[in-house]
Amino acid sequence: MRSDLVYPAVRKVPNRYLLCQVASKATRKFHRPNTRVQDTMNQILEKFGQAEAQGWMSAPPALARLERQAA
Repeated sequence: MRSDLVYPAVRKVPNRYLLCQVASKATRKFHRPNTRVQDTMNQILEKFGQAEAQGWMSAPPALARLERQAA
C-alpha cells in the first residue's frame, strides 16, 4: 500500500506540502515512458523513506520568501 511508503517519508520530510511538491517533481523527472506512473511514484517514496534527513529539505527563509513572491 502506498500509505506504507508515505509514513516513513513523512518522518524524513515533516512538511507534508513540501513532500508532495518534491515527490511530484521527482516523479516527473524520473518517469520513464512505457512504465506506470504509480510505480515511479512508489520508487520515489521508497527513496525518500530510506534517505537521511538533510539540510536541502528546508529552504532558507529568504529563498522561501522569493518563492512565495514568484507564485
